Amino acid sequence: MKRRKFIKNTLLAGLGIGLVNGLYAWQVEPFCLEFVSMQMPLAHLPEKLVGKTLMQISDMHVGNRFDYQYIIDSFKKAQIFQPDMVVYTGDYVTYENTQQFQQLAEVLEHAVKGKITTLAILGNHDYGKNWREQKVADTITHLLENAGISVLQNEVVDVEGLKITGFDDFWGRNFNPRTALQNYDDTKANIVLCHNPDVCDLDVWQHFQGWILSGHTHGGQFKPPFLPPPVLPVKNRRYTAGKFDLIDERTLYINRALGHSWQMRWNVRPEITLFTLAKKA
Repeated sequence: MKRRKFIKNTLLAGLGIGLVNGLYAWQVEPFCLEFVSMQMPLAHLPEKLVGKTLMQISDMHVGNRFDYQYIIDSFKKAQIFQPDMVVYTGDYVTYENTQQFQQLAEVLEHAVKGKITTLAILGNHDYGKNWREQKVADTITHLLENAGISVLQNEVVDVEGLKITGFDDFWGRNFNPRTALQNYDDTKANIVLCHNPDVCDLDVWQHFQGWILSGHTHGGQFKPPFLPPPVLPVKNRRYTAGKFDLIDERTLYINRALGHSWQMRWNVRPEITLFTLAKKA
């Protein structure tokens, strides 16, 4: 009897722990936003930009899979930091139908803006179903531009001596990094916005040196302790989340995403990143 009781109690305890963890992963961690602060050393950074802040927001995924009021509330928290620059690195919606356009417009009324500039690129979800609906991408671009967010589509802008290049999405219809980097200037400080980090392994970089800011992976959204995430939407499974030294004077940073593909996270909190620009030694 004692053995049976022990087994029963053990099973009940395991079930209870599983339920608590499941509830946490569903209702708590998906909304437990972390602001990650780190230095961004850049070669040739103009003196006037030293100490300026650049905020990265990625993968909002506005839609019907979770309450997007959370995104609005997160924006209000982010605005307190008063960033000098803000970059959005794709996947603004989880597209199902045109309802997402109105939802995104509602969220963008509260968008975080930089004091100097606010820039964006598109992600795969911004191209609608099967990443092939150009009209969806055009509408999302229009909504972003109307909200005061400039969308870079395989092009570069000069922000007070800092070159920021924006790639269109790797899986979308208009991916063309060679065009984006055709006027790359290695005497300037350089950042590339590139939604999918798998692009880092392509032979398209033309000796680029600087930082690459990506999203797309969400850090896997679920990560067992001491193990890699079991599910990642990238070919190179090294590209999970955080900072990666790519050896050839490129530094990759993968944001864990503000939103979610599905409302489930465990050991991978949502993130907004705040970089402080510095001169590279």
